[in-house]
Amino acid sequence: MLFITDTLVIPMREIHFSFIRASGPGGQHVNRSATAVQLRFDVQNSPSLSVEIKNRLCLLAGSRLSKDGILTIEAQEFRSQMRNRDEALQRLARLIRLATMKKKARRPTRPTMAAKKRRLETKKRRSLTKQTRGGHRSDE
Repeated sequence: MLFITDTLVIPMREIHFSFIRASGPGGQHVNRSATAVQLRFDVQNSPSLSVEIKNRLCLLAGSRLSKDGILTIEAQEFRSQMRNRDEALQRLARLIRLATMKKKARRPTRPTMAAKKRRLETKKRRSLTKQTRGGHRSDE
């Protein structure tokens, strides 16, 4: 079970792992062992998530989401399969947790009367300053 919040839990049967060879330096160990983890989670067909969360998760996932609605997360920071697997699970949990948070709706506000007066006073002062600049030329 992958615990996301107090009320949201994803069973491990919905998450699929495949182990691949990690890229980058590491010598013989990298060439012989498949330590990198590729986690796949079917967002569209998951019974654990509500439609609202699925939609937000699809937006957050970006290029990690395939056209079929499958989220792919790769982890290869560590030299151990187990640590990379845990890292991929943590990333998935973090992403789903972000998708559960609703954005606060913006309520449009108006400037106060005092703010309007301050703005106009500043404009008047600035205008006066600019008017007094530059000498007046008299025709010679």
